[in-house]
Amino acid sequence: MIRSLLLCALLIQSASVVAQSQFTGWFANFSTFRIPDTKFSIHFDGQLRSSDEWETLQTFILRPGINYHVRKNMVLTAGYALVGNRTLGDFFAEHRIWEQFIVNHNVGGFMPLQHRFRVEQRFIPTVRAHTGEPEKVETNVSHRVRYFVRGLLPFSGQAGFKKGMFGALQNEIFINFANTRYANSHAFDQNRAYGAIGYRFSPKFDMEAGYLHHYTMRFNGQSTSFVNNNVIQVATYVRL
Repeated sequence: MIRSLLLCALLIQSASVVAQSQFTGWFANFSTFRIPDTKFSIHFDGQLRSSDEWETLQTFILRPGINYHVRKNMVLTAGYALVGNRTLGDFFAEHRIWEQFIVNHNVGGFMPLQHRFRVEQRFIPTVRAHTGEPEKVETNVSHRVRYFVRGLLPFSGQAGFKKGMFGALQNEIFINFANTRYANSHAFDQNRAYGAIGYRFSPKFDMEAGYLHHYTMRFNGQSTSFVNNNVIQVATYVRL
């Protein structure tokens, strides 16, 4: 199943040369705060994303959650997300409830690999400009599943990687599975392929920068279009 999804993503992106192209910048912070003497921790990620050609802020994301550490390498999470998107010049909020399951393991004894399965319930606003000013006219619920895989390659080649430079490769595919007419009227939503170079300052903090190819399918009610978004991303990871 996983191999099929990744192959599907690669085939879709290989055909994306006819899509509209954009160039944007994203900043993201991913943090985990352990609650002492429990199997719980707090998840938080915050993101800022620019519009095309880095002209203005297009999207911001605030995504808190509660983690339950089933095992050392398995984590269950439930949370809420506030996604602010600029539409017709103003920001309108999409609210989400989400659940996910993460499995971590090592490849070759020293390369960490992470699999993440996430389900989202999206409360999507419909925005129109009736009198010249944009306004939300309704909110509809759509559902989406996401599969994410990320591998880290410590340049030291040592097991128990705690400090130094590393390379990162990841891919995430998004599939709509219910009420798709409120998303883009298709099962396939988007795919994100990413490569980065980073530095681990300590077991508690990483920073990286890289290129993300964001391929999106859109539907305007009459026709389907595709967008190749070329993203320069800077990300930080905090583990406390």
